[in-house]
Amino acid sequence: MTEPDSPHLLLVDDDETFCTVLKSALKKRGFDVSVANDIKHGLILAEETEPEYAVIDLRIGHDSGLEMVKKLISLDNNSRIIMLTGFASIATAVEAIKLGAIHYLTKPANADEIVRALHKNQGDSSVEIKENPLSVKRLEWEHLQTVLMQHHGNISAAARALKMHRRTLQRKLDKRPVKE
Repeated sequence: MTEPDSPHLLLVDDDETFCTVLKSALKKRGFDVSVANDIKHGLILAEETEPEYAVIDLRIGHDSGLEMVKKLISLDNNSRIIMLTGFASIATAVEAIKLGAIHYLTKPANADEIVRALHKNQGDSSVEIKENPLSVKRLEWEHLQTVLMQHHGNISAAARALKMHRRTLQRKLDKRPVKE
């Protein structure tokens, strides 16, 4: 049970089951949690509750959580926002941080990892540097994400820039990212 002066956290993710489980776990850790399953409802809740913290999914239906980060920061640039995703890429991580997120976590992330990230104020210079380069498939995924970000999420424009059919690009983007 949360206390009346508990910090408010906004959770925006289209996976309702995930939201139910994470909301419960975060409430046990002292947060007052509001949940939205789309950006429109998330913005309404953000304006009503003025959350100190937010956990935003990168892909919310067909919408980009990056837009949600941008809008939350415009409402209150002191909000501590975590971008959470199962579709991690270097391009989206960089953009999330540039837009104002304080951390970028890949799913599955548990409540303890999320809470630690919400309270983390500095970078970690001891992060392991991998010895092996990325695979060709992973490099392709990263390149597609970078071009998509350069075209502000517009799949048709990105496909034209890549000289690729729009449906082919969309199919490649709908797949889970290749591991290293």
